[in-house]
Amino acid sequence: MGPEKVTAGGAIFPRLQALGIDYVFVNSGTDFPPIIEGLAQAAQTDHPLPQAVVVPHEHAAMGMAHGYYLMSGRAQAVLLHTNVGLANGAIGALNAACDHVPMLLMSGRTPATEQDRFGARTVPIGWGQEMRDQTALVREACKWDYELRFPEQIAPMLDRGFAIANSTPKGPVYLNLPREVLCEEVPAGTLGAAPMLAPVAIAPDENAITAAANLLADAKRPLIIAQRGAGNARTFAAFGDFVARHGIAVSSWWATHLALATDHPCHIGQDPGAAMADADVVIVLDCLAPWWPDKHKLHPDAKVIHIGPDPLFSRTPTRGFRCDLAIAGETDVTLGRLMQATDQHGTDPGLAARRHQSVRALHDRYCADMDHLTAPRPDGALTKARVSQLLGSALAGTPSTVFSELGTMLGPLPRQDHQSWFQEPHSGGLGWSFPAAMGAKLASPDRTIIATMGDGSYMFANPTACHQIAEALGLAIVIIVLNNAEWGAVRQSVKGMYPNGSAARANTMPLTDLAPSPDFTKTAQASRAWAVCVSDETGLITALTDALAQTTAGRVALIEARILPD
Repeated sequence: MGPEKVTAGGAIFPRLQALGIDYVFVNSGTDFPPIIEGLAQAAQTDHPLPQAVVVPHEHAAMGMAHGYYLMSGRAQAVLLHTNVGLANGAIGALNAACDHVPMLLMSGRTPATEQDRFGARTVPIGWGQEMRDQTALVREACKWDYELRFPEQIAPMLDRGFAIANSTPKGPVYLNLPREVLCEEVPAGTLGAAPMLAPVAIAPDENAITAAANLLADAKRPLIIAQRGAGNARTFAAFGDFVARHGIAVSSWWATHLALATDHPCHIGQDPGAAMADADVVIVLDCLAPWWPDKHKLHPDAKVIHIGPDPLFSRTPTRGFRCDLAIAGETDVTLGRLMQATDQHGTDPGLAARRHQSVRALHDRYCADMDHLTAPRPDGALTKARVSQLLGSALAGTPSTVFSELGTMLGPLPRQDHQSWFQEPHSGGLGWSFPAAMGAKLASPDRTIIATMGDGSYMFANPTACHQIAEALGLAIVIIVLNNAEWGAVRQSVKGMYPNGSAARANTMPLTDLAPSPDFTKTAQASRAWAVCVSDETGLITALTDALAQTTAGRVALIEARILPD
C-alpha cells in the first residue's frame, strides 16, 4: 500500500500516468528535490509511472517529445529546470507550436522565499534565476500557461493543460512549478482517477463541406496544395485513391508531412506555380504558407478553400493568402468528409478525362525535372539531390521514416507511405531532426528511422548530448550529415534576393562560411556509434548499406557525406 499523502512534486508522475503519458523527458535542477524524492518513493512501492528519460540538453528533450507525437499521435511531457532550462527549451516550444504538436511543458520556478519555509532558497542561483515573468520565455508559443499557486492544484492543472494541448488546434501548454509549492503535501488516493477534462475536437461545418465539394467536383483544373499531410494512415490511403479517381493535381510545397506518394500520377512536385496559374479551384490543405506570393500567382477567377485545424493560422500575425472558404477541423476528419461529399456529387466523365490529361502533363514535367536534378556527376561527387536519391534506393522496400532538416530533399528522395517523411517545422528552430528521430524511434522501435541534416543543423542539435541519449536508450537510428561547410540556406536566400550582387559573385560569401569543418564522425564515435565520412557515390552506397546493417544490430550509425555547395 502506498502513502496516504505525497508532495505535489511527487504527485506529478502519478497524475501523468493517469493522463496516459508514456514518457517524461527531463533535464533536472535544484528545483527538482520533491519530484526526485517522489520518484524514489514510488519505486519502493512498484507504482507504475511514465518513464523518466534523463536528457542532458533541453532542446533534445523538446525534439524527442515532438518526434514521439508524430509517430504515436500521443502527447508527451517535458520537465525542465527553472528559467535557464526553459530558455533552452524555448526553440522546441516554437517548433511544436508551428507544427501543431501537443505537449505538456513544465519547468520549476526558483523559490520565491528566502527562509523559514521548506523549499526556500539555499544557493546563490536561487537569487540569480528569479524572473519577473518566467513564462514570457514561451508564452507566445503556448496555448495556455499557469503558475501553480497551491499544492492541491497539481492534478486539476495537469488535467486542464493536457486537455487544452490536445484540443483543436493542438499545441504545447506550459505549467510553472514553484519549489515551495511542490514541497507541500496532497492526498495520494485520487491521483489515479480518470482525467477531469476531455479535449475538444472541432467538427467541420457541413454546409461548408458541401460548398467545397460542389466547387471541387465541377472544377475544370483543380489543384490541392498539401503541406502537413493528409491526417492518419487511412485518410492518406483514401486521398491517393480519391485524387486518382477525380484527376486532381497535388503539390507538396515545402511539405513537412507527406500527403501523397511522390511517385503518384497526380503528384506534380513541390512547385505549384504552373498549376496555380490555370487552376480554377485551389484547396489549401493545412498549409501555413501555401505558395510564394511574389513568385506564384492565382488565376483571377480562382476560388481558394483553406482546410485544417486552424485554417487561418490565427497565431501568425501576418498571413494574407486569399481565402474564399475556410473549413476548420482535424485534417483526417475534414478531408474524409470532403472526399465523401465530392464522390456523392460526382464528376462528369469527360471532365475527369480532361483533368487526367492535364495532370499527366504536369506529373511528366515533374519527373523530367527530378531526372535532371538527380543525374550523377561524371566525377562521382555528391550533391544534396543525389544523396537523397541514393538514400531512397537504399531504403526501398523497408518501412522507414526520414526526418530531414535542411538535409535530403522530398522528390529526389522517393517517399510512398504515411509517416515516411517529416521535414523541419517552418518556425526554423535548428537542431530538430536528430532528437525528433530519437523520439520517433522510442514510439516505433521496429521501424527504420533516419535523421538527415546539414552540418549547421547537426551542430545546433547539441550532438554530444543527442549521441549520449541514443546510446543510453539504445535508439539505433541512422544519422546522415550533409556537409557543405556553409550555411547553405543563407547562401540561397542571398542569391535569391541579389542574384547578380557582390555576395553572389564573391569567392566566399560573408557570414555563410563554416570552414574549417569539424570531423563529425569523432563526435559520434565518442558515444561508440559506428561512423564514416564519404565524399563520392561509391563510398556513400557502401556506407548506407553498412549503416542500415549496424542499426539492425542495435547500434547508432552516422554518415558524414561531404557534398558540393548548392
